[in-house]
Amino acid sequence: MNPRRLTPSMSMLVAFEAAARHCSFTLAGVELSLTQSAVTRQVQGLEALLEVQLFRREGRKIELTPAGALYQHELAAALGRIRSATLQTIAHNSESATLNLAVLPTFGSKWLLPRLHDFYARHPSCVVHVHSRIIDLDQAPVLNDMHALICAGQGHWPGYISHPLVAEKMVLIASARALPGYADMAPADVLQHVLLGVVSRPHVWSEWFDHYGLDRHGMRMGPSFEFTAHLIQAVAAGIGVALVPRILVQDEIRSGALVTLFEPMDSGRTYYLAYASRYQHWPSLLALRDWLLAQPFPDAITQQP
Repeated sequence: MNPRRLTPSMSMLVAFEAAARHCSFTLAGVELSLTQSAVTRQVQGLEALLEVQLFRREGRKIELTPAGALYQHELAAALGRIRSATLQTIAHNSESATLNLAVLPTFGSKWLLPRLHDFYARHPSCVVHVHSRIIDLDQAPVLNDMHALICAGQGHWPGYISHPLVAEKMVLIASARALPGYADMAPADVLQHVLLGVVSRPHVWSEWFDHYGLDRHGMRMGPSFEFTAHLIQAVAAGIGVALVPRILVQDEIRSGALVTLFEPMDSGRTYYLAYASRYQHWPSLLALRDWLLAQPFPDAITQQP
């Protein structure tokens, strides 16, 4: 088959896609700053090239044929990718390249934001828009309108490039004021306390009890919170004890507002910077990636060559 037939001109494709979306040659012409007759000629030329009728015409009304509807569905996605690639190319040389970054809420407020001033000092031309999102790529591999995200998981996500930042270690935290005898506690003594949690980690206490060989039936489950930040505040207020990622309570532990009990437990998850492969050359993303990988994370993972 003639390659020319398989690669119609962009003007034909754009005219067809706009006419198909509006079901009108006139409205397509308004969008494209063309006359109605110019759009009609482009669509007729496309139909002649393909030897396929794309529209049914009844007077001034048009509607897609089944073949036209299929072509429009596939073409809309392709044109969307072309427009996205064009925007990325235009932005690539922009001195104020922006980045939409999705971050787990508590990681963002407790770790990233207090340190972001250092990133801006090193990269003043970059603009990072931080969005709090609870995203689990292991369950729902969708990034939507984000260029990158910091999340926790296994790190094996098709279509994404991921860089491990720090292994997630869960620590049992308590208020020293609420538990004056915490230094003498044994794991079994936790059965006497209210166990707090977050809704996104419903099984963490069962895993901890199994880790220490304790009977799950003795658990006294208390309130659950949507955000880990609220869970940490509840523990500091003496409402109960909780299991949280150690990286999120460094400041409270250093200040003495919270204490940790027993040894940390490996959750089996890791915090990652992840992004779809199509963004791998985005200037501000490269800057953020290099900055993050240079940070002194506790329990940091060495990036494999």
